[in-house]
Amino acid sequence: MNVAAYCRVSSKAQDLGMQRASIERACAARGDVVTAWYAEKRSGKVLARPELDRLRAEARTGAIRRLYVFRLDRLTRSGIRDTFELIEELRAHGVHLVSISDGFDLDGPAAEVVLAVMAWAAKMERLAINERISAARDRMREQGKAWGRPSSLSDADREGMSKMKLAGRSTRQIAVAMKVPRSTVARALGKEPSR
Repeated sequence: MNVAAYCRVSSKAQDLGMQRASIERACAARGDVVTAWYAEKRSGKVLARPELDRLRAEARTGAIRRLYVFRLDRLTRSGIRDTFELIEELRAHGVHLVSISDGFDLDGPAAEVVLAVMAWAAKMERLAINERISAARDRMREQGKAWGRPSSLSDADREGMSKMKLAGRSTRQIAVAMKVPRSTVARALGKEPSR
C-alpha cells in the first residue's frame, strides 16, 4: 500500500518535527511506512498550497492509498465546504485518510457530523487568531510602536550600505559585504532619503 503523510504549520518560525514524529509513531503502530512526505509552512486558510496541490495530483493518479495527517485542520482551516470537498476528493480517488490526533474514525457512522464540527472549529480558531493579531497591531500603532520583527540592522549598518551604494556598488555586492540577504539591503536602501 502506498502510504503518504501531510504536515503543515502556518509560519516559518514553527517546526514540523512534532507532527512528523507523531505520524511516524502512529504509522509504526499500524505497521505502515510512509513512502511520501508532503510538508509546508503556509496558512491553512486557502486550499491552493504547493504541497497540498502536489498531494492531490498524486492522489488523482492512484499513487496514494492511505494518507496520515496530524490533525484534520492541518489539511484546511477554510471551513466546512472546503473540508468536505477535499476529503471527498481524496476518498473518490481511493485514499483512506487517517487523522492521528483528532480521536475519531473519519469513516464511522457519525463521521460527517464530526467532520463538520471539526471544520467549523478550525475556521473559528483561524478567525480568532486573525482578530488577536489585528488587535495587537492596532494596540502597537496606538502606542506609536512599529509592528513586526525588529530590524536586524543598526543605524551604522544602514549608513554603511548608503555609502557603498553612493560609491557605485550593486545591491548584491553590498549584501555580500554586509553578509545579509539582498532583500534586506534593498529594503534598507529603500528607506534611505534620496540624496
